[in-house]
Amino acid sequence: MQFTPLYIIQVIPDLLKCLGVTVWLAVATMILSTLFGALLAWAKLGKSRVLRAIANAYTALLRCTPTLILLFLCYYGLPKLFAPLGIDLNRMSQFYYSLIAFTLLDGALMSEVIRSTYESIDRGQFEAAATVGMTPLQTLRRIILPQGIYIALPNLGSTMITLLKEASLAFTIGLVDLMGQAKLIISLSYGARALETYLALTLIYWALTFLIA
Repeated sequence: MQFTPLYIIQVIPDLLKCLGVTVWLAVATMILSTLFGALLAWAKLGKSRVLRAIANAYTALLRCTPTLILLFLCYYGLPKLFAPLGIDLNRMSQFYYSLIAFTLLDGALMSEVIRSTYESIDRGQFEAAATVGMTPLQTLRRIILPQGIYIALPNLGSTMITLLKEASLAFTIGLVDLMGQAKLIISLSYGARALETYLALTLIYWALTFLIA
């Protein structure tokens, strides 16, 4: 089949119909993985050796697990895990399986971002806040968080871009996101416009990445 550049522009509107699924999956994962990562970072920075060991072991294990394998483990494993408890997860949307898998993985990565950010802040600021009567919560809200967000912003942006690209793997379990929509369009044309469709998809991901950056 002859290459048709014009088709690249023509197919973009059809692909964009599922843009919301991809963006929402990435944003929801970012929020949940940040909260989960903060919990893991708290365990790593705490005084409990047991919690610190568990958090470090979890991070090491998940960082060595390919995203696609973890996605399959969640999709095929969670229904069997909860079945003995009388909980049927077979009807749960693929979106939530993807969200769980990406949160488990990226929570481990976010914990390292949060931990390193916290440790980069001068300890003297904690002592100075205590001398003027600030509570730990006030110190965190007024001094640590504003600096921490500024320091972590490049890593947070890179993580968001990574999440956006990782979300494209969700089509492998049946989620119709940008990638899933592209596969459907290609199948309807019997593979005749696969190259043009993937080029259009590439342009969309480039645009999203530039916006985040």
